Amino acid sequence: MSTQASAASPSQSFQGNDRLLFGIILGVVAFWMFAQTTLNIAPGMQATLGMNAEAMNIAVSITSLFSGIFIVVFGGLADRLGRLKVTQIGFVLSIIGSLLVAITPANSALTVPVMLAGRALQGLSAACIMPASLALLKAYWDGPARQRAISLWSIGSWGGSGLCSLFGGFMQDTFGWRSIFWLAIVFSVIGLLLMRGTPESKVETKEPFKLDVPGILTFMVAMIAIQVFITQGGKFGWASPVSLGLLAVTFIFGFLFVRFETQAGKPFFDFKLFKNSTFTGATISNFLLNGVAGMLIVSLQLLQIGGGLSANESGWLTLGYAIAIIAFIRVGEKLLQRFGARKPMIWGCLITAFSIALLLPTNLMLTEYKVLAIISYTLFGVGLAFYATPSTDAALSNLPAEQSGAGAGIYKMASSLGAAFGVAISAAIFTAIRVSEEGLPALANAVDFVGRQDNVAVREAAMVALGFNLFMVVLAIVSIMLTVPKGKKA
Repeated sequence: MSTQASAASPSQSFQGNDRLLFGIILGVVAFWMFAQTTLNIAPGMQATLGMNAEAMNIAVSITSLFSGIFIVVFGGLADRLGRLKVTQIGFVLSIIGSLLVAITPANSALTVPVMLAGRALQGLSAACIMPASLALLKAYWDGPARQRAISLWSIGSWGGSGLCSLFGGFMQDTFGWRSIFWLAIVFSVIGLLLMRGTPESKVETKEPFKLDVPGILTFMVAMIAIQVFITQGGKFGWASPVSLGLLAVTFIFGFLFVRFETQAGKPFFDFKLFKNSTFTGATISNFLLNGVAGMLIVSLQLLQIGGGLSANESGWLTLGYAIAIIAFIRVGEKLLQRFGARKPMIWGCLITAFSIALLLPTNLMLTEYKVLAIISYTLFGVGLAFYATPSTDAALSNLPAEQSGAGAGIYKMASSLGAAFGVAISAAIFTAIRVSEEGLPALANAVDFVGRQDNVAVREAAMVALGFNLFMVVLAIVSIMLTVPKGKKA
């Protein structure tokens, strides 16, 4: 039997303080409010750098992809190597990644490699900071102080994601998009300085630590291959040898991953967790609902490319999203306490579905569509807020204590991978249709696109891509209804 404890006597007596907490939150904000601005500023970045749409789509989604692939790995490493150390590594990766994005040369052979390397490092920084910083909150705060710390951490995460489009649009139109990533470096440096003097916290165990290298590598190769297929398939040709080769790599390495993980003694991805149907349903719905982030990139690009709005103007339309998700996140908690997880999860999905439905009539005039967008983004925040806490509770409270850590890692992995693939697929659909010469004649004949006719292909593309996002929400509702039990947990 192994013995576990928060490491070393200095850490046992150390109490968290606002200096450390503020430093941690700066790292969270550097990702959610700064790195995620690409959902809104992608058209401006693409035009400035001379990148093609397919490469820009990869740059937008690769951050969440790398965060999702490695979040479980770095969460486990943080327990063994030290939560403070891994958090600090995350800050350093954020600084290097932001620097690469900020200095990406335009119209150069290095443009795409430098941009993608920077965005990948930003994703790795999130994979370090998110689990390790939460573990620090658990180690160094207790009782009401811990609840306050987690609430402020959550506001940095959820509030940052809600404000990223508005913040990114303002910064791009006022100072240029590169200023966002220079500012991210400043935040990360300040965060590192504020964390100085904090004692280390880690798990002390006599058991040797063994990294699941075969599982990690096969999972990474499979995820990257399918991501490249989704984002570049239109450019390569969906039935081209390159695309078919990427699919073959995905299936081969996916098969190897499943085989390694089912036979490993301590896999980083434990398939046994999915024997719990409630955990399975909550995790699947979490993946799908985070995938609806594709709604943001499609609708914001529609408003800019099709409607002629600036990034700042389109960003201001999302203000209701930021306000709603912060204001209603505690409402989801109260609904969970009163009704159990199933009902508020479904209600959250239904509100999210309605918010997407409001964006579907892309055939309207811009003035009318902007009103629908304001209402839609606000409801989108309400829906996610209703869903978030009940879903997390459904996933983790039904697992045995010894599986809660692994379950939390996989649940957070589903969040990041859902966002990565949802954005990638939505952007790929939108790009493929809008750049085609003929658009979708059948849709144009069935729907009366009023007003300007030079942007009909863009509006058709958005309608189809938004329809895909609506379909994901429907699948999420089905998964909840099939797996999450009715009523409150006994």
